[in-house]
Amino acid sequence: MTAAPEGTRGELPAAGPADEAGERGPGRRGFLLGAGGAGATLLLAACSGGKDLSSRSPVDQASVIAHRVDYPGDLRTVALAVALENQAVGVYTSALEAVRAGRLGTVPRALTSFLTRAKAQHTDHARAWNAVLTRAGKPALTEVPLSDQKEITATLDRATSAADAATLALQLEEQAAQTYLMATYSVHSTSEMETAATIAPVEAMHASVLRFILGEYPVPDAFLPVDRAARTSLLTV
Repeated sequence: MTAAPEGTRGELPAAGPADEAGERGPGRRGFLLGAGGAGATLLLAACSGGKDLSSRSPVDQASVIAHRVDYPGDLRTVALAVALENQAVGVYTSALEAVRAGRLGTVPRALTSFLTRAKAQHTDHARAWNAVLTRAGKPALTEVPLSDQKEITATLDRATSAADAATLALQLEEQAAQTYLMATYSVHSTSEMETAATIAPVEAMHASVLRFILGEYPVPDAFLPVDRAARTSLLTV
């Protein structure tokens, strides 16, 4: 299995002052980089006080949107979870496009079926995490404000086989499962704990399916570790 990019894994810091600081997207890179479309253009215009931002790159535009919102305390962990889910949806959307275009060679039907179902489940997960944000009076997060997004996009662009795509998906699933496991005892809100506790096992099962597809033993650990949990410092908001 390919190791995660350096600096994207590790334990979530304990909650405290230090942390207070669509079903079908557009194109492959457009979705993954969070281009945003017409709605984002209107939001950008509002956030910029009327200044013309059309000349900015999609990444810069997403950054302008993201930095207008503050996610303090435990909500940073929730925002991280939404971003991870949005990232997974984008990767699975693009992987399915690559399969249809024949860019991944011969792809087992099991993998195509998995990508389709898992994409839908990640969409549901993002919706659940966003509900936590909106109940707290924060806007739903629809972008992927993660510092490793360019690297993840580039990794998928380099994929030439079903194994390449499955390996990347496995990395994301393991990271999500471990991040949510740690969230169950690092956040304080009952709704946040419940959301993390109900989603983490599904991500772990996704990882097991991918290991099986890759020819690996599906359940390598007696206990779910947290050494690959994402840090809130991965957020760019």
